[in-house]
Amino acid sequence: MGRKRISYKNIDNFINIGITISSLRKARGMSQEDLAEKASISRTHLSFIEAPGIVQGFSLNTLYNISEALGISPAEIFQASAKMSESQHVNAR
Repeated sequence: MGRKRISYKNIDNFINIGITISSLRKARGMSQEDLAEKASISRTHLSFIEAPGIVQGFSLNTLYNISEALGISPAEIFQASAKMSESQHVNAR
């Protein structure tokens, strides 16, 4: 499977979602290996999703699998990511 190109305007969104997933995973005491196994993805793929310096697109199916493995809805991931984005904009002022 080739890497998906992400338009420049969406890069920050993917970075924030990845950081949010990482934070939620750590808050639950899960390793990348634990979450990846429960979400039926490779640990390497999860690592790319979570890494702020590497922007890699991923499918809605993957997002649903990750959210289910975390015990939350995809909407909660988006909400947490949006809060993070808002706080970054406030702190940048």
